[in-house]
Amino acid sequence: MTDEIEGVLIDLDGTIWKGNQLIPHADEAIAHLRSLGKRIVFVSNRGNWSRRMCYEQLTRFGMAVTEEEIILSSTVTAQFLREHYPLCQVWTLGDKGLREELRLHQVRLAAVPEEADFLVITLHETMTYQDLNLAFRAVSHGARIMATNIDKTFPNEHGNAIDVAGMVGAIEAATGRKVEFVFGKPTCFMAEAALRQLQVPPNRCLIIGDSVESDIRMGRMHGMRTALVLTGNTKPSQLDALRAKERPDYVLDSIGDIIRLGKEIMQ
Repeated sequence: MTDEIEGVLIDLDGTIWKGNQLIPHADEAIAHLRSLGKRIVFVSNRGNWSRRMCYEQLTRFGMAVTEEEIILSSTVTAQFLREHYPLCQVWTLGDKGLREELRLHQVRLAAVPEEADFLVITLHETMTYQDLNLAFRAVSHGARIMATNIDKTFPNEHGNAIDVAGMVGAIEAATGRKVEFVFGKPTCFMAEAALRQLQVPPNRCLIIGDSVESDIRMGRMHGMRTALVLTGNTKPSQLDALRAKERPDYVLDSIGDIIRLGKEIMQ
């Protein structure tokens, strides 16, 4: 791997932060990577946030970053809809950041659920029965279902919390309809968006994240080097049970270890 890594894909929840708390030395690790001249893109399944919201969070943590360096599952979903269904109308089940990102990409939001061509489901941390029922109405009137991602859990400051799979399960169970499109990691949609931003071939990239199912799997499927951090979804006790195809190239206690390992794997 020496002299080969030019681009670094970095997860957010469980890798850079947990809830509103910065993971120790994460800011120093990002600064270190930049000092080595590495191109960076932040890749997150945070479909309930917009890039603006994510940018504000990163800058609050003292990181020098641009919005273009942030690729969220909400971003990739919006780009797909704008490119492939430019006249569609969309209803959402999710927090306001998803709608903000859709509007930014000029995706039309339906005035009422019955007019929607698609229901887009993402994490909804303030969901009410009314929100769920409006989404149900959209699908009952013919809307096809999309999900920004289908992760079961994500790490916050209290441990693991329910993620988008819980919202998807409710709608699928009630309507008998299935999700047709998923855009977050480990799908090709997220990988291609990140590689377009980096302008680096995948065999010269390293992905750093806390999830074997999303981060490590995406890296392996696209020919990237992979580094698993133990500050989020994956615990040390789970490592021995990983199958060969799930094993990362590197296991780090946290992203801060990149500083210590920099000379070994980055230069």
